Amino acid sequence: MKKLILAALLLAAPISAEAPKGAALPDWMAGTWMTEEGASWTDEVWTDPRGGMMLGVSRTGFGSEVNTWEVIRIEQRKDGTMAYVAQPKGKEPVTFPMVLISDAAIEFANPAHDYPQRIRYWRQGKLLVAEISLLDGSRSMRWNYRPVIPPQDE
Repeated sequence: MKKLILAALLLAAPISAEAPKGAALPDWMAGTWMTEEGASWTDEVWTDPRGGMMLGVSRTGFGSEVNTWEVIRIEQRKDGTMAYVAQPKGKEPVTFPMVLISDAAIEFANPAHDYPQRIRYWRQGKLLVAEISLLDGSRSMRWNYRPVIPPQDE
């Protein structure tokens, strides 16, 4: 029930003109994450917060082919705000200011961007869930990432 309430709150959350300031970076996103559906797959890796920044990389593919990739960062700004900066395939960076944060969820939005306009991450138990959409929630795409456990040294 708690998960349903969190999901409902995230979907209904208005885009605030006054973004939260001074929030800590979402350390609960750090790690190596993966999702697979048949031959389709997506990997996403996030560093631990350090120096006011988390760095991320993502790649999506089918079978042995990579279809798309991007370099991402979440940064704390000098004014106390936070932003998600994406560079799909290394193109010019696109900034999405943070509009919502909690202990296990974060949301960024950029109404001026064509697509996506909203980017959300939240934890659902051991899963990391990511979703992109237009501001109204339409045209959504969701990834349910499971943690990738590194091999244990013998």
